[in-house]
Amino acid sequence: MSRERWMALCFALGSTCFLVGPFPGYVQLVGESADAVTFFVGSILFTAGGALQSWLAWPERCIPRGGRAAWYAAIVQSAGTLFFNVTTYHAMHIALGNPEYNKLVWRPDWRGSICFLVSGAIAYRASRRHAWHGWLPVRGGAGWWQPAVNLLGCIFFGISAVAGYLVPATGSLLDQAAANWNTALGAACFLACALDTLYTNRASKLPLRQRLERLEHELEDDLREAT
Repeated sequence: MSRERWMALCFALGSTCFLVGPFPGYVQLVGESADAVTFFVGSILFTAGGALQSWLAWPERCIPRGGRAAWYAAIVQSAGTLFFNVTTYHAMHIALGNPEYNKLVWRPDWRGSICFLVSGAIAYRASRRHAWHGWLPVRGGAGWWQPAVNLLGCIFFGISAVAGYLVPATGSLLDQAAANWNTALGAACFLACALDTLYTNRASKLPLRQRLERLEHELEDDLREAT
């Protein structure tokens, strides 16, 4: 399996953890402690995926536009996953140490959420856009929608972080629901991008040269099979 697919697999599994973790039914089924472990495992998988993405982007980090943007997006996102590692571990430690813990188990770390937003914005800005004053992506080609959906997921995580910080202050069930649902929606966006990369072996956030080289290899393989 290629490094791109290993990266996508890590992101897909990590996104699944963050998708199911906020659901009340899941918490009731497995308990608060297991739910906290789910978030921590998801953060570790995100970090592994971010490390692979950074490794793939490293060779072209000095190439203007595509290569440099892919490197910045990968390294900033990886920093965000490290912040999530810390906060999810802290939540897991609290939940495991107190079986009666029955509050919001985890909320997206504001520093990690900012890193995700910056990373998503960098990747989207470097993607092909032309419609509506240059804001909408160019349709066509594998994964053309990924930068937009990835950025949307980052926005959902940001909203969840804000709502999550309001929960301890107000105790509002509405704020807690907003935190949980936006976490799940953000994870669903990341999962969609990861599954598409896993299926096509093409990640839109990787440098353009790598995608072109992979396309050339695929064409060469097709020609050899045809002959």
